[in-house]
Amino acid sequence: MNLLILGGTGVISRAIVNLLLEKEHTVTVFNRGNRALSFSGSVRQITGDREDRADFESRMRQESFDAVIDMICFNEADARSTVAAFKDNTDQIVICSSVAAYRRPYNSVPTVESAESLYDDPTFTYAFDKAQAERYLEEEVRSQQLPITIIRPSLTYGPGATNIGVLRQNFGIIDRIRKQKPLVMFGDGSTPWSFTFAPDLAKAFVGVLGNSQSHGQAYHACSEQRCRWEDLYLEFGKVVGMEPHIVHIPSELLCAANPDLFSHLYFEKTFSGLFDNSKIRGVVPDFRCDISLHDGIKMMVDWFEQQANQVDAEKDAMEDRLVGLHAGWKSQMQELSAGT
Repeated sequence: MNLLILGGTGVISRAIVNLLLEKEHTVTVFNRGNRALSFSGSVRQITGDREDRADFESRMRQESFDAVIDMICFNEADARSTVAAFKDNTDQIVICSSVAAYRRPYNSVPTVESAESLYDDPTFTYAFDKAQAERYLEEEVRSQQLPITIIRPSLTYGPGATNIGVLRQNFGIIDRIRKQKPLVMFGDGSTPWSFTFAPDLAKAFVGVLGNSQSHGQAYHACSEQRCRWEDLYLEFGKVVGMEPHIVHIPSELLCAANPDLFSHLYFEKTFSGLFDNSKIRGVVPDFRCDISLHDGIKMMVDWFEQQANQVDAEKDAMEDRLVGLHAGWKSQMQELSAGT
């Protein structure tokens, strides 16, 4: 197949491109050209800015593809532009949404698509914008019968990821464990979660291509290994060979401390993150996530050590301060217990 990826350089995008090349598809990527391409085979690159709507849509209408995968659709305006650019020159449009687009709390655990509705609170902009994009796409499917497929990943990791950890501190997790500095975990760390790795997720995107049964449908695609959030840091400790020291702070307080950094925890990740993949397996029967949390973390530690072994000093200082506040609260609670 002749395929276009909008994006192509992110963690998930790269895994998709590599799998497509492995299956001997012809691949083109559209992006700003800010990152060098590094793939196992030949990939055509078109450079541009999708937010320059007129230029993007005009140039894309001159192209023709069997399918387009939009990995950089974050809001309704992006979705409208993608439809305008490709509705007449491709057989299928695959949109990357997110499980964040589900309304919380869930109606089903493990979550099934048919039981859920879309997010409706504009306070959490990321989730609301993803949901608004989906609402528009659903209407296009209803009114014009467009061949649109929506895939909703959960939190996904892989080499190149910059989203690991409660503070998204990445290599900083390893550094703090080695220095025996406490790591901050939201809540009590027991929230169930599915940690998915990009090479596994790519199978869902590639699997729906050319499958007309997926047109007009939305699917989540996530690991079904049952973990807790605290397991993330415990597995880092096992790989590093040192037990992490973890302190727990309510997500409400973390969000108050830094809404930009912690709102995703408060609005999204305090709710169970377990998903039933039965629907995606109905069209991609062999879809399964084979990379365990332990093996995925080992892969990430190896990558951090080799290519991204820098500590974010600002986040490290913030984590130190949060740990200090936690120690103060604990001391005050102990005073209450002692009746002083």
